[in-house]
Amino acid sequence: MPETDQRDSSKLNIWLPLLFSLVMVIGMVLGARLAKTMDFNDSPKRELIMHKGQPSTLEEVMRFIDARYVDDINAEEISEDLIAELLKELDPHSNYLTPESVSRINEDLEGNFNGIGIEFIIMEDTIHVIKTIANGPSEKAGILSGDRIIQVGDSLVAGAGIPQDQLVNLIRGSKGSKVKLDVKRRGHAELIPITVTRDAIPIYSLDAAFEISKGVLFAKLNRFSATTYKEFMQGVEKYIDPDQKYQLILDLRDNPGGFLDEAVDILCQIFEERDRLLVYTEGGNTKRIEYKTTGRNFYSFESVAILVDEGSASASEIIAGAIQDWDRGYIIGRRTFGKGLVQEQYPLKNGGALRLTTARYYTPAGRSIQRDYSNGEKAYYDDMEHRFENGGQYSQDSLAWQDSTEYQTNGGRIVYGGGGID
Repeated sequence: MPETDQRDSSKLNIWLPLLFSLVMVIGMVLGARLAKTMDFNDSPKRELIMHKGQPSTLEEVMRFIDARYVDDINAEEISEDLIAELLKELDPHSNYLTPESVSRINEDLEGNFNGIGIEFIIMEDTIHVIKTIANGPSEKAGILSGDRIIQVGDSLVAGAGIPQDQLVNLIRGSKGSKVKLDVKRRGHAELIPITVTRDAIPIYSLDAAFEISKGVLFAKLNRFSATTYKEFMQGVEKYIDPDQKYQLILDLRDNPGGFLDEAVDILCQIFEERDRLLVYTEGGNTKRIEYKTTGRNFYSFESVAILVDEGSASASEIIAGAIQDWDRGYIIGRRTFGKGLVQEQYPLKNGGALRLTTARYYTPAGRSIQRDYSNGEKAYYDDMEHRFENGGQYSQDSLAWQDSTEYQTNGGRIVYGGGGID
């Protein structure tokens, strides 16, 4: 073998075992995690890695790369690309989360993150403070609305062209840690050094709750995080008279969903009956799980209206679907997104995570509202644009249902699945 081939091969021999391990790990995850109720050795999924006890085509290709590829490779990038491409073949919502994205997503769902407590925008490559969170770390340290942050620690951030996600990472940190900010303030010639002690910053899912008129309550939710039910209850209770009945307008427009349990808890406050089916989940390798009302509602809502649009997805559609199937109230707005897949998140050793679809959820009438994704990810997400092109913003009848199966609500009305709640 020529000397150059020997050198290239020796470099690849360092990295390619990582890729082989990756292939095996994917197989183990898809088998051990997804097929909880079956023997993976008897599963056709096993052929992804091994075919009749022999290396699969994928592993054969990896061996050829190991032995003969001309250049060095970046094992980390190839690993993430390989995982992403594999999961893309499953469905639009199964995906690999990098360690960085895991922390951001968990913060949104948990309802808080550790930071300095400011709202800001970037204009002319400079951080402009819009407002400080009341009683938050920045307010306590003396940061004011209108301040411009020039430097964070030892890093110059003004005029440096730093991407916003990197700026956020500079500002955030562990609870109790300190960060020095140099700020430019109107009326001051010199920069003002301010040290801020990071703390837990809440991410609220309740945008607003108020009484529109006597007995008519309005609540707007932007997500379903771990604190949504608590926020909802606290938001409406200040307007509640226990001896009075109320009408509820629940605004779920542009709410992408989140925790299923939080949506179910809110539904339990809307339905007075006990053991009424609200939603159930079921998958090829997961048993049917039913979510029902508790009969322990604290408030009495005489009538209900749910506001939705194409940005209402997942947990938002669970609420809209239950309300519609039981004829409990009115669904007002445009057809919802159409996400009826349930994901479970499995931590990985590198700090990332595998978010894998394990079941579908079904409304009380038995319909899955998941849109078709057989034409690929691009066509799946382009559907929103097609809705507007076909007049979906103005006319209900302009949109054809992907599933023409008819279902009946509790009152006998005809509804459809396979494309959202309308």
